[in-house]
Amino acid sequence: MKKNTKERSYVGKEVFIGIDVHKKTYTVVARVEEEVVKKWTTKASPKSLAQQLLKYFDGATIYSAYEAGFSGFVLHRELKAHGIQNLVVHAAGIEVAINNRVKTDKRDALKLSSLLEAKRLKGIRIPSEEEEAHRLLSRTRKQLVEDCAAIKNKIRMKFHQFGLIDADETREMTHKLVKEILANATSKELIIVINAYWNVWKSLDEEIKKIEQELKQQAKEDPNEKTYRSAPGVGPQSARVLSNELGDMSQFKNERQLFSYTGLTPSEHSSGEAIRRGHITHQGNVQVRSILIEIAWRAIEKDQALAQFFNRLFPRTGKKKAIVAVARKLIGRIRATFQKGEEYKLGYPNTPLQIS
Repeated sequence: MKKNTKERSYVGKEVFIGIDVHKKTYTVVARVEEEVVKKWTTKASPKSLAQQLLKYFDGATIYSAYEAGFSGFVLHRELKAHGIQNLVVHAAGIEVAINNRVKTDKRDALKLSSLLEAKRLKGIRIPSEEEEAHRLLSRTRKQLVEDCAAIKNKIRMKFHQFGLIDADETREMTHKLVKEILANATSKELIIVINAYWNVWKSLDEEIKKIEQELKQQAKEDPNEKTYRSAPGVGPQSARVLSNELGDMSQFKNERQLFSYTGLTPSEHSSGEAIRRGHITHQGNVQVRSILIEIAWRAIEKDQALAQFFNRLFPRTGKKKAIVAVARKLIGRIRATFQKGEEYKLGYPNTPLQIS
């Protein structure tokens, strides 16, 4: 094969790189001046990819983007360290054409590079390595709690299968209840299976306790803890989630940026002069969004102003949209406490807020 001795120069050019990230490989598409100039697949090595980009596009200003996901931010940090301007984008925020919903690695990378060149991509906030390490504890606790819930459901289903528990049984599946029901079991095999699940559950409980001890220590050293705990509905675990995910909320320039990050921005449908706001977009930080909804339900029992706000809304919006609006108002108020350097005050003065 003849070697191309007349290689294209990219000196002074802008190169837009779309990266489709997988566990073992990266699929990469490069565009320059609205033209695809290179496509390739390489092993999933952040350092190797960064070096390839600098080699292939020597002298160019390189912009890149990839979707947030399992791979975290190691690739982002490596690209930045090599002078490449990278965005990590939320998958739900990437435009999809109606007639182009087929997903392949090269199509995804091409779409990213095209939208990046058109300046139609918005990057998510990238945590520092310290922030990422801190949130690992609260995120792992949540995952283990979910694993516990799954084990409890499996035990309940086995008891149902063998007629040891009524279909309308509403009691929570506790260790005490398992022991009580298991005492009536006559099947040796069922007893073995239930004990297998039960031992996993007990082990998970122990690991959760260890993580919670670390979270308590983390809270003692966190200057944001007092502010978060002063807000209605925020307990020890939810305070850890909020602080580890959001930090000092005065870092957000405005409420719109905060709502976008927390995933509490309502979707918008425009037709002529009419604007209709619908369900939340489901973009943003899912860890924060789910915990904020839980907090909002508790908060309306503690803060009269929030309760009145909820009661005005739900007759016309329904409870689901009303509680999302409460969550937005609450998180906006907590941000205000950070800005003012004070604790949350019940009945905090109302601030303008768009309602979905």
